[in-house]
Amino acid sequence: MSGMIQNRDVFFDKIANRLGREPKKSLEKPNWNYHPQDEVLKNATQDELVEVLKEQCKNIHTDFVLTTTEKLSESVKEVVHQFGGGSVITWKDERFSQYGLTKLMEKEWPKEGIELHIWDHTKGEENIAKAEAANVGITISEVTLAESGTAVLFSSRDRGRSVSFLPATSIIIVPKSSIVPRMTQAARFINEKVKNGEQIASCINFITGPSNSADIEMILVVGVHGPIKTAYLVVEDI
Repeated sequence: MSGMIQNRDVFFDKIANRLGREPKKSLEKPNWNYHPQDEVLKNATQDELVEVLKEQCKNIHTDFVLTTTEKLSESVKEVVHQFGGGSVITWKDERFSQYGLTKLMEKEWPKEGIELHIWDHTKGEENIAKAEAANVGITISEVTLAESGTAVLFSSRDRGRSVSFLPATSIIIVPKSSIVPRMTQAARFINEKVKNGEQIASCINFITGPSNSADIEMILVVGVHGPIKTAYLVVEDI
């Protein structure tokens, strides 16, 4: 059922009256003369953005792997082994099949003793338990910020947010085409989807490497409240 807004004008009129202002019946979006947020990496090519992301990954304690669609399966397999193997949890996402990962996940891993759980909303709390027990969580970034090394994940009923923060380690597949300069472009990306009437995730997570925390003395501790290791697998899709 769609939500209904009731008595909005009466509410705002009352606030304006208390503030001694005339109620505004319409608002115009301001037209700013300067847009400094657009100047950062303004003319960077996609390859240059990849290099910026690669350098930023060093600052956020995140492994960076540049691969291709053809080699992605081998890259995922290698990083999972580097992270210790064990159990893996992923989203129920058709893009894993499009990237050619089905054979690895469903045929090769069982032979190697790697347990795979695919998030399924019909399984309810079982998904949470599997995520808590998993060593590796694998997700896909919708849009990626080169400047800060931030991956943006869209959650849905079959793309549980727990997959990215409950397992001990995290692998995020980053399509090269998803990389943008900074938060400015990511916000526009999301806003355009809203303007176009697309249904977007009710939960959007901005993730910058493994979990980090620092006390008042700025002593960095990694892995306090989430994955202790993270790897970005950048896929040459353009």
